Amino acid sequence: MNLLTQNSKLKKTSKALDLRVFNFGIPAYKSASGKLTCPMADECVKFCYAKKGAYIWSNVQPAFEKRYQLSKTIEFIDAMNAEIKRKRPDYVRVHDSGDYYSRSYLAKWITIAKQNPDVRFYSYTNMVDMILKTNLPDNYDIIFSDSGKQKHLIDEERHRHTKIFNDIDVLNSAGYIDSSSIDLMATKWFSENKKVGLIFH
Repeated sequence: MNLLTQNSKLKKTSKALDLRVFNFGIPAYKSASGKLTCPMADECVKFCYAKKGAYIWSNVQPAFEKRYQLSKTIEFIDAMNAEIKRKRPDYVRVHDSGDYYSRSYLAKWITIAKQNPDVRFYSYTNMVDMILKTNLPDNYDIIFSDSGKQKHLIDEERHRHTKIFNDIDVLNSAGYIDSSSIDLMATKWFSENKKVGLIFH
């Protein structure tokens, strides 16, 4: 099973920056059995890119489901460490699909990050309250999504967060940095600006 893959945006990011950027995904919003994989999703469910295009191809969904089932087990940490050793990523985007569905699951990713200090991990998430109550290692970055049930907890001046815009001019005039093409522009390692803009697609 491939645990780390590259979607089209991360392939473009890798090529543009000459870096190895991989992603890990689980089912968007709900698993095959109906379990919520994005517990704090709200309006984002309507326009979630992970529920259309290549993400819904018949061969993709079973792979997401297998990763989700593995992520619930104690074997997940060792399996991910082995995958990191094989793929040698510079950056890992945790969840191009799905979210931190439980505190114990988040704890597994923190352990993985601590055991791989030379790799940088980052995520977009709607799990604002849980993240604010968690100490993350220095090689982990979080970008809050502004379309979930806990968006009222986001301090737009203090917290790195996203907003979705219809065009680049509005994005720029609002003082946001565009990370629509190069995903790593959303992270603390590539931009001091905590206001991250994405063009609707």
